[in-house]
Amino acid sequence: MSIMWQGCLADTDYFELRSSGGHDYGVWVTTPPRYDPATTQAPVVYVLDGNWAVGMTAPLIVTQLDPMQRIQPYIQVSVGYAGEEAQHWARLRNRDLVPPGEPIAQEFIDAVEMGLETGAMTREEADAYLAELRDTHADAFLSFITAELHPRIERDYGTATSGHGLFGYSYGGLFSLYTWLTGSTLFETIGAGSPGVASEDSQIFAQLKEFGDSEQAAKLHVTFNDRELLGDLAIYQNITKNTAAVLHRLTSRNGAVTSAVLGETHVTGLQASFLSYLRTCRAL
Repeated sequence: MSIMWQGCLADTDYFELRSSGGHDYGVWVTTPPRYDPATTQAPVVYVLDGNWAVGMTAPLIVTQLDPMQRIQPYIQVSVGYAGEEAQHWARLRNRDLVPPGEPIAQEFIDAVEMGLETGAMTREEADAYLAELRDTHADAFLSFITAELHPRIERDYGTATSGHGLFGYSYGGLFSLYTWLTGSTLFETIGAGSPGVASEDSQIFAQLKEFGDSEQAAKLHVTFNDRELLGDLAIYQNITKNTAAVLHRLTSRNGAVTSAVLGETHVTGLQASFLSYLRTCRAL
């Protein structure tokens, strides 16, 4: 697998890492064009949902050479699943990216049932998908990234000591919001694309209440898609509505929080959201 991915993605290494919790993760590390750690120590941008996102985001590292809008150098670390778990990434992400105690919105259950009707998943797959949402551990996954994965990346790739970023989309965007609100000190910029705040009772709103008027040093950039809001799927309408409610509570953060509306669907918005994050948070 390592040889395959290194052949498809320029300047990309692949390794697997077992967490202290016993989960196997696949990690793709993409370095900037002509990167020499002996002379340059770049910060890291962690990208979630690596099994899906790496192919659409890692090639964008060439934006660091764009003469019209340069992006500051960064090393991209895409985090996904490995071994037996790789084939189940779509449901295992629920376990890792969703905050503990997050309610399961009825609209989300309805969307899963629609997947059954259209043949997108079997009953067994649907039940397993929802089961992961009943026992969620974003706290443990955040600890894995900061306390286990990042030290290895620092050691092996000679990274900068500051300036690191995090980007997630959908439930990855929910994880990004959760991370920002926890006050994690590792990340200086965080991108949350179409965050999966599916319920008005989301833990994100509880975090916001506890956060109050506190200041957060990290910059947060949130995107959502107009076709989610204007479409006829209730789950995406709710995500957009709840994301807007989150942004409304964060509008007085002295520029620390920015946002953008993109002309995409929930499925097609990942790459556009990542580019929006790069342009807003990491431009030279």
